[in-house]
Amino acid sequence: MRLPTLAALAACCAALVPDAAGGPAFRAVRDAAAREQSLNNLKQIALAVHNHHDVFNEFPRDVLDKDGNPLLSWRVHLLPYLEQQQLYNQFRMDERWDGPNNKKLSRAVLKVFLSPNAPPAQAGPDAPGLTHYQGFAGPGAMFEPGAKLKFGDVTDGTSCTLLVVETTAVPWAAPGDVPFDPKKPLPKFGLPGTEALLVALADGSARAVDPKKVGEKTLKGAITRAGGEVLGKEWDGPPPPPPK
Repeated sequence: MRLPTLAALAACCAALVPDAAGGPAFRAVRDAAAREQSLNNLKQIALAVHNHHDVFNEFPRDVLDKDGNPLLSWRVHLLPYLEQQQLYNQFRMDERWDGPNNKKLSRAVLKVFLSPNAPPAQAGPDAPGLTHYQGFAGPGAMFEPGAKLKFGDVTDGTSCTLLVVETTAVPWAAPGDVPFDPKKPLPKFGLPGTEALLVALADGSARAVDPKKVGEKTLKGAITRAGGEVLGKEWDGPPPPPPK
């Protein structure tokens, strides 16, 4: 027998007890369901990255022009593995994401790229489709610009290396990730108003990280793929509880 998801239970509660829809108990169920769905999105994206690697023997990278300027995000390369082969086939790889051909394709709204933890975007019909999931772009990270990476390059271990994080929205087809420099302070990421950082790891798993217990040094160590850092007990601690 298939058990109902938290999202389904939340919908049932709202239907059966309409007056409870604004109460704390309902909000707790709703928020827990949103976290569950966002973690599932992260797992799907990570699996798509793995499938891309299986086919091309490398992780997806931004599409660059002949001068090394980014044209399209690595997320475009995930489309065939997210049941979007037809959309992928229409993209021109020699054109910017907002060029004459690609602009209309970039308006597609893909549910797997949107976090239910974020409020719905208020945008017109010509606005680009968004994503709340980004990688880290910088020296030593999984989406280091210009680097051609394979699993063998993740010597810190795939279960200890961050792949994708839930954060503020950017156009999904545009080159855009969380900037990272191991020599500088860690940039802020995550969604405002959430108590946990939701992340996908390079091994394909997804988890909630408690930013109150996991310090900047540990997060930096998790972002780099081959820094040799030992993440320690704070990384292996229990995740933050679902919102109340």
